[in-house]
Amino acid sequence: MSQIHEECGVFGIFAPERQDVASTAYYALFALQHRGQESAGIVVNDDGVFASYKDEGLVNDVFTPDALARLGKGNIAIGHVRYSTTGCGGRENAQPIVVNHLKGNMALAHNGNLVNSFELRSELESEGSIFHTTTDTEVISYIITKERVRSHSIEEAVLGAMDRLRGAYSLVVMSPSKLIAARDPHGFHPLCFGMREDGAYIVASESCALDAIGAKTVRELEPGEMIVFTKDGMRSDRSHCGGQKSLCVFEYLYIARPDSVIEGRSVHEARKQAGRFLAERYKIAADVVVGVPDSGLDAAYGYAEASGIPYAIGFIKNKYIGRTFIAPGQAAREDRVRIKLNVLRSAIEGKRVVLVDDSIVRGTTCGRIVKLLRDAGATEVHMLSSAPAFLNPCYYGTDIDSRDNLIACRHTVEEIAAIIGADSLGFLPLEKVALLTGGDGSGFCTACFDGRYPTEEPERGNKFRFERPISENPKFRGR
Repeated sequence: MSQIHEECGVFGIFAPERQDVASTAYYALFALQHRGQESAGIVVNDDGVFASYKDEGLVNDVFTPDALARLGKGNIAIGHVRYSTTGCGGRENAQPIVVNHLKGNMALAHNGNLVNSFELRSELESEGSIFHTTTDTEVISYIITKERVRSHSIEEAVLGAMDRLRGAYSLVVMSPSKLIAARDPHGFHPLCFGMREDGAYIVASESCALDAIGAKTVRELEPGEMIVFTKDGMRSDRSHCGGQKSLCVFEYLYIARPDSVIEGRSVHEARKQAGRFLAERYKIAADVVVGVPDSGLDAAYGYAEASGIPYAIGFIKNKYIGRTFIAPGQAAREDRVRIKLNVLRSAIEGKRVVLVDDSIVRGTTCGRIVKLLRDAGATEVHMLSSAPAFLNPCYYGTDIDSRDNLIACRHTVEEIAAIIGADSLGFLPLEKVALLTGGDGSGFCTACFDGRYPTEEPERGNKFRFERPISENPKFRGR
């Protein structure tokens, strides 16, 4: 029952010997599936020869046994799962992107959004570049390729590109002999690396992907850091470090998997802390606390723990319907909610319920969920959001591109409660959001809540030149 989406997840492996790196990438992408459900792709490097396959769909649908076998063996591979924010969906926008240039070939996968993508793309087009996609990633690939033609190495080219890119980017780049990982100077989205017992280096958006393939996490890349993995080991370049750190706090609230650890801090514990903060602020007389699967569960448990109100499993989620499930027509949207979530009536009937969800964007989905509880016999439903109210668009990779569809921009808290059919409504206090991980509250981006952007804002008209705004996007309608 997701309401918003993050753009994607990236993965890379550099193995000391030729092996089945495609299968390793497959299992890692499976672990990162929550970061993108529109398309998936893998590129395998076997002694400088690139084999690539990507398509729309979930990882296990795209990569059949035959598709994996065709990728063959190699010692380097990168992979990607995508949900489109900049750029529409479609196979042509799937990643990784493979580029053949004057000095060889390169493959690239990217997580995030650039704020100067329009300017860079316009410049490239004026020089004769022809684009085949509507993504920021193709812009990045062109910039790196231009730098590569006049530089001595691929890592020098990536560093040169980083001088020009503005906004959010966590990159994995593959050349015939190297794997490169790079993170923007603000560190908007996580990127970590680790090692396996066989000596393979692993890079991934989240530590859960390393766990899935038996690798041990070494650490996060620092904001602005680039790491190069070769047969001789790894080396780091921190020439772009030192900027204002601005990790997207929504990684902890919603995007990341609860079993991931980001910068040494447990996502699960951060969400529980959000629930505890809600319990401090909203003292509700209720019989049970219920979380909306999946990312509302940890916060609900934290609320129950702090408030003393019993925690209950209120919903059974159909795990066999992915986010790509499409209802047959507008009138069937409520049926879609019922198919994906069913209320455990024995836990709800005749009880006052505290309902905890990760966020409220348009209010439509949570309104349907409140109705499910009412229909199951709940006498009261008090809705709590483990995120503050969304008041601003995000330019760094989360699918909120305008204020037009944000319910909190048009209504008071009391009005929203009435619209969704709840007896009361509460949001996580803004002053608490940066304290979720036990630190001093610094180093996070909270612009979607408070409008304090770490970078310049792109012009609205420019942002939508190559894509439809969210209000015209059928994937978002009704949420």
